[in-house]
Amino acid sequence: MSRQSIATLVLGASLALSGCAAYQPAPAAFHAALQEPYRLDAADNVRITVFEQEGLTNTYAIDQAGYIAFPLVGQVPARGRTAPEIEADIAARLRNGYLRDPDVSVQVDKYRPIFVMGEVGAAGQYSFVPGMTVQKAIAVAGGYTARAQQLNVDITRGVNGKVMTGRVRISDPLLPGDTVYVRERLF
Repeated sequence: MSRQSIATLVLGASLALSGCAAYQPAPAAFHAALQEPYRLDAADNVRITVFEQEGLTNTYAIDQAGYIAFPLVGQVPARGRTAPEIEADIAARLRNGYLRDPDVSVQVDKYRPIFVMGEVGAAGQYSFVPGMTVQKAIAVAGGYTARAQQLNVDITRGVNGKVMTGRVRISDPLLPGDTVYVRERLF
């Protein structure tokens, strides 16, 4: 075999493998995000309770910039923070000239939506429910089409400020804001 034939063969094999490399299993950080405390983002709604302060207790939306507009204290940063972090922040701000010893509780009232795309009956945006798996999201989106690859899917997820895509089984759990893509099978 000539050098040129070997080089062509090696180049072809590397191109074929690089095409497969785009669909690698999800990295460890992708699954580790499932074990971390929930981090709030735009489109989440939180229920903020300030005990014995009826006028401050309400449900608040996190805006596109990542803030909660809270009475008396103004804009409170929420993007990337946990509920206990926001509790402490609001309590500290209220303590600064408004209330003597505020008792604040923050709970997620409504999670940001998930998106289901590809080979499903009705691709679109759907409400996230705690405990939701890929399989449940596909069911909500009208199930698989006749051409769907049903063993695994691709999920795009924000992890530590980075957007990652990984291939997972349909039994894997979802996080709010995930995008599920059901691929078309090859045969």
